[in-house]
Amino acid sequence: MLETLSPVPPDPILGVSAAFQKDTSPLKIDLGVGVYKDEAGKTPIPRAVKRAEQELLAAQTTKAYLSPVGHPGFNAQVAELTLGSDLAGRRGELALAQAPGGSGALRLGASLLQLARPGSTVHVSDPTWANHIPLLGGAGLKLATYPYYSAERNALDFEGMIQKLGALPEGDVVLLHACCHNPTGQDLDPTQWAAVAEVLARRRLIPFLDMAYHGLGEDLDRDAASVRLIAKAVPELLIAVSCSKNFGIYRERTGLLAVLCNGSTQAGIVTGHLGRAARTLWSMPPDLGAAIVDRVLSQPELRQDWMVELTHMAQRINGLRSLLADKLSAATDTDFGWIKQQRGMFSRLPLSPEQVARVRDQHHIYMTPDARINVAGVSPNSIEYLATSLATELRR
Repeated sequence: MLETLSPVPPDPILGVSAAFQKDTSPLKIDLGVGVYKDEAGKTPIPRAVKRAEQELLAAQTTKAYLSPVGHPGFNAQVAELTLGSDLAGRRGELALAQAPGGSGALRLGASLLQLARPGSTVHVSDPTWANHIPLLGGAGLKLATYPYYSAERNALDFEGMIQKLGALPEGDVVLLHACCHNPTGQDLDPTQWAAVAEVLARRRLIPFLDMAYHGLGEDLDRDAASVRLIAKAVPELLIAVSCSKNFGIYRERTGLLAVLCNGSTQAGIVTGHLGRAARTLWSMPPDLGAAIVDRVLSQPELRQDWMVELTHMAQRINGLRSLLADKLSAATDTDFGWIKQQRGMFSRLPLSPEQVARVRDQHHIYMTPDARINVAGVSPNSIEYLATSLATELRR
């Protein structure tokens, strides 16, 4: 039977990391996989996370299963962190389920949508994170795109986006990056988010927000402003939250699906369906990451220390953006100031796939084929070499 299977093509993102590891050049630079890196090029564990984990392991008395919807404290804490206190009156209308990472939350949300309305269409931004398509489509949902980013102008195509959303049929689902858009780093401003919220409410569309980089754009409140604004405008929405980047617990696979429902009765029904869907996907979620996040957020000292480190991470990324923009502008005699206006870990350079390949082969600089770069992978020590090498291709 298994002889019928064909080789799987390399993952466009993970393949970059594998190729980088094999490169023996001392000049090599990894701008591929989206993990935060510190000044030493390492992906650190936040102090508060390490301390919380040590305390939990010392006090742990059991490793019995969680329920299919996960750790109650984690669910409540992350929902509050994301939605804020403005929605306190609708807490009873929230259905919450822990999931294995943000990817698990996206897949669980897709399963819920498929149960509620089989074959629904989900509209994703053009471009979007590559894994959105298989995660959502794998549940049986139909996929379509809406305009988002103009590569020619290195800017948001907001007019095209709002025009397309305004023409969608009632009940269609719209996947939105809550902040730190992946792969472009180009976010909507508050006025644009307000316009999107109005269209979603008027057209009775279902928002599905992906919150993967909370706190790494501006700060916790400003990064979550889009979610909170839309939550006030619509009766129903889904939010997939990842704790990988802002808590540095990538391997623990910790995420949350929050579903805002039209009433507490509906929320109870949805919670039951989330538990059943989770049971068929992974049965029970892992505990350690969720317990760590719950402890960090519920202990004032740990929470404050985590917020201090998170602020440093965001400031460092934004500082690297400015440095990269200035160096590229100087090396190419072209204005790269638009990089400074973006937020989060990613940006997308104006390079063709062929140029990306040459940058890799000739200069040992690794990025995904669509020229998405992880800004956190930029180092002040290698910035001159990076800018000069990229300029060589950009001038072609």
